[in-house]
Amino acid sequence: MSRTVQIPTDVQDALKKFRFTHSKGNAAISIKIVKASLTMAVDEEFVDVSVEEIAEELPENSPRLVLLSHELKHKDGRVSYPLLLINWMPSTAPTDLMTLQASSLSYFQQTAEVAKILEVRDGEEGLTTDAVNDKLLQT
Repeated sequence: MSRTVQIPTDVQDALKKFRFTHSKGNAAISIKIVKASLTMAVDEEFVDVSVEEIAEELPENSPRLVLLSHELKHKDGRVSYPLLLINWMPSTAPTDLMTLQASSLSYFQQTAEVAKILEVRDGEEGLTTDAVNDKLLQT
């Protein structure tokens, strides 16, 4: 099957490494689309930061796919560290980049092996700890 945007081996390896090395606390890896080559590339990694700090660091005018390992405290006292895919699509991003990201979202989700996606279009206001917790606690 032909894909519009390719996920190079180095990005796939970075995703696998992320999945197995960040199992405690909040951590994230941000992936961008390189329009010129129609490939994905690792943009930035975050370790021991809050969801709000990640939101502050993401670009205001460019979409990103962010794989987040998040410390989730359950009502029964358990703590887990599930993965969540954040589809960062600020409304001020160029339409062509948003289209490329939208078309590659499902493929990236399968490659990252993550079940839940949080769509964020409102920038920092849309990416909060509460929004992440709500999404992860949905059944």
